[in-house]
Amino acid sequence: MKVRVAAAQYDIGEPRDFDAFASRVGAQVAAAAKQGAHIVVLPEYLALEIAAMFDAATRGDFLRSLAALQAHHDAFLALMRELARTHAIHLVAGSFLLDVGGGRYLNRAYFVSPKGDVVHQDKLTLTGFERGARVIEPGDEIKVFETDFGRVAIDICYDVEFPLYARAQAEAGARLLLVPSCTDTAAGANRVLVGCRARALENPLYVACAVTAGDAPWSPALDVNTGTAGIYAPIDRGFPDDGIVARAEDEWAIADLDLGAFDANAQRAQVANARDWPSQLRPSVQRARVERL
Repeated sequence: MKVRVAAAQYDIGEPRDFDAFASRVGAQVAAAAKQGAHIVVLPEYLALEIAAMFDAATRGDFLRSLAALQAHHDAFLALMRELARTHAIHLVAGSFLLDVGGGRYLNRAYFVSPKGDVVHQDKLTLTGFERGARVIEPGDEIKVFETDFGRVAIDICYDVEFPLYARAQAEAGARLLLVPSCTDTAAGANRVLVGCRARALENPLYVACAVTAGDAPWSPALDVNTGTAGIYAPIDRGFPDDGIVARAEDEWAIADLDLGAFDANAQRAQVANARDWPSQLRPSVQRARVERL
C-alpha cells in the first residue's frame, strides 16, 4: 500500500499567545493535508515556539521556559489530536519537553492517529546542549508503531545518528522511519542528513526528516535553525540512484512511498545490507587485531 508522507520545514515564528501558535501549526498541517498527505511529520522542539508568548525573562531562559511550558501541555496535545482527526492523518507532533517529575524532562515525540489515539517515542541519546541543561533525561524504550500503512518508527534528531536504534526498529518490522529534528549549525544538519541516508541504506527503510527553519533570537533553544526537510530511500534498484526521494524547496518534502517495495525488490536488489548485517557480528571481527609492521 502506498502512503503519502509530508515532512515539514517549519519556519519558527513568534506567536503572541497559544491561539496564535495553534493557528500557525494548523495552517501548516492543513497545507500538507490538502496535498494528500497521510502521514505528517513536524519538527523536534516544535512546542518551544509556544514559549514566545512568555515574558522576556522567562522565554530567554531555557529552564524557566521549560517549566512555564508545562501549563500548555494538555492544550498542545489536544491541538494535535484535533488536527489529526480533522484531516484524517497520522501526525508526528514534533516534540514536547515533558516534566516527568522532580524537575526532570523527557524530549517526547507524540504520534497521533486519525482517531485521536496517541503514542510516543522519547529521545534516547542526548545532545551536548541537552546534557548541558542538566534537567533532561534520555528515554529508555525504543518502539515501533503498527499503522494501516505498515509499521512505522520514530527517531528524534540525534538518535538517527546511531545505527543500532534504527536497526532494532527495522528488525521489528519498521519500513518507515520518521525523524523530527532541530539543528542550529550546518554541521549539525549535515550529521542528521548523513544519519538519515545511512539508516535508509543499512536496513533498508524510508526515512522522512522534518526540520526547524529560520531564526528566533528570542529563544536560547530555537535561536538559529538549519537543515532541509527530506525523504530518503536505499540506494538500490527500484529507488532513486542517489537515494533522495524528495527535498523541501519551501515548507514541505512530500512523496508517495510504497512500504512493501523492500520485500518486493529483495530478489533483484544489488546490495543486501540487512541480510548481511550479521557478518559484522562474527566473533572474529568484533574486535580489531593490531599487527605491527
